Amino acid sequence: MSGTPRTGAPFIVTSRTGDATRPPMEEGHTLNAYLASGGYQGLRKALTMNPEEVVAEVLASNLLGRGGAGFEAGRKWSMVRPNPVRYLVINGDESEPATFKDRMLMERDPHQLVEGTLIAAYAIGAAQAFIFIRGEFALGMERVIAAVNDAYRHGAIGANIFGSGFSVDLVVHPGAGAYICGEETALLESLEGKRGYPRIKPPFFPAAIGLYGEPTVVNNVETVSNLPWIVSNGGAAFAALGQGRSTGTRIFALSGHVVRPGNYEVEMSKLTFRDLIFDPELGGGVRGGKSVKAFIPGGASAPWFGPDQLDLPLDQDAVGKAGSMLGSGSVIVMDSDTCAVRAAWRIARFFHRESCGQCTPCREGSGWIDKVMRRIEDGQGREEDLDLLMDACDNIAPGVSWPPAQTTICVLGPSIPSSVAWSIRMFRDEYLLHIKEGACPCP
Repeated sequence: MSGTPRTGAPFIVTSRTGDATRPPMEEGHTLNAYLASGGYQGLRKALTMNPEEVVAEVLASNLLGRGGAGFEAGRKWSMVRPNPVRYLVINGDESEPATFKDRMLMERDPHQLVEGTLIAAYAIGAAQAFIFIRGEFALGMERVIAAVNDAYRHGAIGANIFGSGFSVDLVVHPGAGAYICGEETALLESLEGKRGYPRIKPPFFPAAIGLYGEPTVVNNVETVSNLPWIVSNGGAAFAALGQGRSTGTRIFALSGHVVRPGNYEVEMSKLTFRDLIFDPELGGGVRGGKSVKAFIPGGASAPWFGPDQLDLPLDQDAVGKAGSMLGSGSVIVMDSDTCAVRAAWRIARFFHRESCGQCTPCREGSGWIDKVMRRIEDGQGREEDLDLLMDACDNIAPGVSWPPAQTTICVLGPSIPSSVAWSIRMFRDEYLLHIKEGACPCP
């Protein structure tokens, strides 16, 4: 959490707080720098409260999960079934294309992640916690491990933390680079040493039957990184930022054809996509002064938006009602010269390659979509291929609407039609030009 911004005032995320006294960013990952900015005070305060009081503050904050689904963090904690053994797992397997906010938090502010994890463990009564980090994040892995070791030495992890009587152990676990392990039940399978196959829900809701068959809470890196600020300042202070269900601030990973791609933390609901993309303090506009052709509001899994939706607020419900999602917080901008067919094909090919293969519609459907899209992009398509693509999309996600219906165990399946179906609906003439001219007509 980067401090409390002025209402509607954007600011760039570079470290944990917006305080000008914060040590230089390159030192922010160290224990000394973190303690100098008030680090672990949120944990100390939490340990003077009852676990139920901590949960109540998070419920009052209305903190939504920042990993993609947007489920209320406090409500998820409250759903954990009574059991003497409980686990907490932090999902750091950030693998959605063009999403890089969690990676930055792990590299630049790992102690904030560690402190948030410990607060969550105390709140749900977990004696064992895990941070699951994508294997390719070498620097993030190194710094989180160093932060955990330093926290043990500082007395923030282990037995009788800060003399409170609460004890917890924290393990950092590297993933193997599979996109599917970002799905919480596949992550738990991987953590148990198995192939990363998603589990069928029900009955395998982690809050009921999770890691090693015990009740488990799975939270995202950015989600728990908000907890030290919420506990220190109160849930009401967090809820006062933003509006409606979209409270607090959120980090948006802005990429694509913008002048200043990067991570930006803004107060939710107070800015629009146009602000995020064109504000000179944020995205700085489209490269080369070109116009926006389309943008993806919530990671590659999300349905596309056109320029007529640039004035939608960065609000969970507003984006959902408009037919897409904020998802992982990744906003991908495509300029007027972008080939919509090629962009959609590249996304579809990614999901085909990352399918775990457990479900037939996803395994087979993604392969056929990849082949047909490649055929059109190579200038060998047929007009009936468009109906074939939509039919394949319908077999994976019946109705091809949003929110999606699904024929698969996890939501990777319904993620496949998003780029294909929405690009066909928005840019059908461009597909037909590929077919009739036998080549890509874009510059």
